[in-house]
Amino acid sequence: MREANKVRRQKGFTLIETMIALMILMGGILSLAAMLTDAVVYMQGSQDDFLAQQMAQQAMEAIFTAKYTSSISFAQIANTTSTPPGIFLPTPQPILQPGTDGLFGTSTDLTAPAAYIINPGPDGLMGTSDDINIPLGNFTRTITITPTSDSNLTSVTITVNYTTGRFTRSYAMTSYVSAFN
Repeated sequence: MREANKVRRQKGFTLIETMIALMILMGGILSLAAMLTDAVVYMQGSQDDFLAQQMAQQAMEAIFTAKYTSSISFAQIANTTSTPPGIFLPTPQPILQPGTDGLFGTSTDLTAPAAYIINPGPDGLMGTSDDINIPLGNFTRTITITPTSDSNLTSVTITVNYTTGRFTRSYAMTSYVSAFN
């Protein structure tokens, strides 16, 4: 009779242990979801990364072309704050179409229209009436020109800053321009 009154203890997890395990699992899943969200936003910025690289390269090529076709002199390849003053603006500038001189980052750009990229519209064809113009309002370009220890050589650094999602990024390109053709 004594054995009939004995209550058998069952083994297993208590409710508190189960809730703690679920909380730990939920924390892990939420942190993975946050990391995945950041990764998707970062990857969506890859087009902006490419655009920043192309805008820096475009400005650098315009400077080289102007210099080596004698459109501008070696002395003019300087910022407007240098002595003697050059033609390039030293502060971050919005990405605009080149001004009347055909160069990016000079004072003639201030009256130029904003730059944009063109994507195909719903028909998937470029050059049709439904093409989409995407303004480059979240980009700025800074052209920094500094003399080097060699008076026949100038350092040109072009920095493009832009915002993608909640990330602020920048791309910098440095090259040298020689006084000799």
